[in-house]
Amino acid sequence: MAIVGIRGIPNSYGGFETLTEYLVEYLAPHMEITVYCSSKDMDTSLTTYKGANLKYIPLSSHGSIGILYDSIAFAEALIKYDKVLFLGFGGGFVLPFFKKYRSKIILNLGGLDWKRNKWSGFAQAVIKTSERLLVRYSAGLVADNIGIRNYIFDTYNRNSTLIAYGGDQAVKRAPEKDSLEKYAFLQGEYAFSVTRIQEDNNIDMILDAFCSAHRIPLVMVGNWTNSAYGIRTKSKYVGRAGLFLLEAIYDREKLDVLRSNCTVYIHGHSAGGTNPSLVEAMSLGLPVFAFASGYNEFTTENKALYFRDRAELAALVQNYKNSDLGSMGMELQNIAHRLYRWEIVAGQYKKLIMADVK
Repeated sequence: MAIVGIRGIPNSYGGFETLTEYLVEYLAPHMEITVYCSSKDMDTSLTTYKGANLKYIPLSSHGSIGILYDSIAFAEALIKYDKVLFLGFGGGFVLPFFKKYRSKIILNLGGLDWKRNKWSGFAQAVIKTSERLLVRYSAGLVADNIGIRNYIFDTYNRNSTLIAYGGDQAVKRAPEKDSLEKYAFLQGEYAFSVTRIQEDNNIDMILDAFCSAHRIPLVMVGNWTNSAYGIRTKSKYVGRAGLFLLEAIYDREKLDVLRSNCTVYIHGHSAGGTNPSLVEAMSLGLPVFAFASGYNEFTTENKALYFRDRAELAALVQNYKNSDLGSMGMELQNIAHRLYRWEIVAGQYKKLIMADVK
């Protein structure tokens, strides 16, 4: 089988890459897997990884060229492999020309990417059209969240298999001397968020709320320098009391030290689906204040606390000591142990891949 639609592995980017890594880890001993990667985006040129074969396409997976990257990889994979797991929203435009391969395709859209306000109206229309073609011409559909499953059925009248993400790669780690010296906030209470710095993740809302509450420091880790929005936003808030705006950390052990010792986790994602950073926080047993997107409530089974705007988050922050954060963290951790473990996720994908979908 082949996996198409990601930047590549080893992962240093996002949720679909993490999913691919763990599918490879659990499934490569049982089946031959080829993962399509971008030679423009990846820092390595490995030919194999954890038992999977890596195939490179000399195009970037980002921006408008990413649709071409996805399309070329998708077309080749459909011809060469017996099953193709496609992750994301690109590549749909080639499918009308490959209708005879429909039975090979398993699709995981992730979130509703066309809703992200980082895209222009034209780009949103292109992504939505690609989504429609992908759903129409894929034999198997995966929804990572009940809300996404409902969307697929309501919009396209198609059933999908509910398979979320694992979060048990996140590990609680006590800070050592060098971490305590580098990050003084580790010695006290603090809120924490790790996120891509884009508007639909409600970055300004979160930062404004903490600035107005003046109750507990906020540590936000993200790719601040990768976009004009990130650079502009960081320059607006950097230096304000109680805000620690850190660049993206791809070393998982270092990231785990920072997030596993926080007092409360702040999750602002709004675009839909089950977000990997949220289930990782749940696996760590962290109490969560999450944006009320509908999807986040499904992921947390309504056991977190939710906000819809700056004022509601500021109120939660102002009164955080009055919340039973310990009990909330334990409830969320129990949900994660029941639903969001990679062994479970990989087993569900294996069942779907081995099924004779038509």
